[in-house]
Amino acid sequence: MSISLSSLILLPIWISMAQIQQGGPDEKEKTTALKDLLSRIDLDELMKKDEPPLDFPDTLEGFEYAFNEKGQLRHIKTGEPFVFNYREDLHRWNQKRYEALGEIITKYVYELLEKDCNLKKISIPVDATESEPKSFIFMSEDALTNPQKLMVLIHGSGVVRAGQWARRLIINEDLDSGTQIPFIKRAMDEGYGVIVLNPNENYIEVEKPKIPVQSSSDSSDEPAEKRERKDKVSKETKKRRDFYEKYRNPQREKEMMQLYIRENGSPEEHAVYVWDHFIAQSAAEKVFFVAHSYGGLAFVELMIQREADVKSKVTAVALTDSVHNVWHQEAGKTIREWMRENCCNWVSSSEPLDTSVESMLPDCPRVSAGYFFILLVVSFAVKMLFSLMELVPLVDCFCYFHFWYQSGIITAKTSVKELTPCVFLEF
Repeated sequence: MSISLSSLILLPIWISMAQIQQGGPDEKEKTTALKDLLSRIDLDELMKKDEPPLDFPDTLEGFEYAFNEKGQLRHIKTGEPFVFNYREDLHRWNQKRYEALGEIITKYVYELLEKDCNLKKISIPVDATESEPKSFIFMSEDALTNPQKLMVLIHGSGVVRAGQWARRLIINEDLDSGTQIPFIKRAMDEGYGVIVLNPNENYIEVEKPKIPVQSSSDSSDEPAEKRERKDKVSKETKKRRDFYEKYRNPQREKEMMQLYIRENGSPEEHAVYVWDHFIAQSAAEKVFFVAHSYGGLAFVELMIQREADVKSKVTAVALTDSVHNVWHQEAGKTIREWMRENCCNWVSSSEPLDTSVESMLPDCPRVSAGYFFILLVVSFAVKMLFSLMELVPLVDCFCYFHFWYQSGIITAKTSVKELTPCVFLEF
């Protein structure tokens, strides 16, 4: 007769229950507690006991990966792309490994922003004390002094941080597809100051302090024999709980707590803070925004809170798959009218690229991102923003862009230099 592993694991609990049930009525409470414990045991969680330690390298070299000359992440020895299922049948471990690599890539992109793009890392809040939680943004040297043009980039929600559009694209495609670096360099080459927001860096994590448990016998007036019996039961209960915890959480991951960053505790707060302390203080006559996904929602919230200031400085906004909602966010009529004239949202759609997409919301025009993956289409939005925005109103650009695309004059890989002649032929 064979006995399953899970049965062997649960056997001590069953035996304990049987022993308790042989006692009197006073033992009912213990029986109920053990039954509750048994009901909460997840057999899948129990099988984690064979999971390798969650101990991963803290460098790309440690993972044996590097970015090649094309910006693609490749294995140093085999030249193969990143493999998620490094260990079969261990999805949780593979996911933790992926997340550990992602954190390294985030730091790598930060380094590229400073070294390759020559951006400055600016700590916020600007008046933070030495001990309080802090975040940061990135700016070009002339971000606040450029008298003409300023470009502001806002990424979406999730694990991405400043300088990234999508971690998945960085790992599985290349740096140009998944980061903001090509757009930052292009903007700076064309005379823009640049500010890169960091809206997901809202808190720091620290280990949760352990609260010492005071023994009940320390302050009890009960007879020594009764206290001894209670302590024995308490120790046995703790032993059973530790047994359960060993299999529920085999890696003994630390319990963490979040300390939020002052005035930057959410993407919306962050956008308003950066506007008040940096963008609004800039000398630029024209400010341009590129916002992806939740970044669009953060921009709309900024408009709601700083409507007059935004209208006076912002020339145009290129959105990609923005998740903003003017009804839920309670954007007023004047904001919706301004968005119709100054914003465009490229959205995921089965329609051909740049085809107008119907929307139930009375805000900015929505056009199809076509068959291209939405994050890759960000490049289209930026190309239009750079090459067309200062020549004609945004809403008038779409028909020309659509004609050029349908005629084969431009493609998804069209560079700004190749696009510029088209602009001057039309305008």
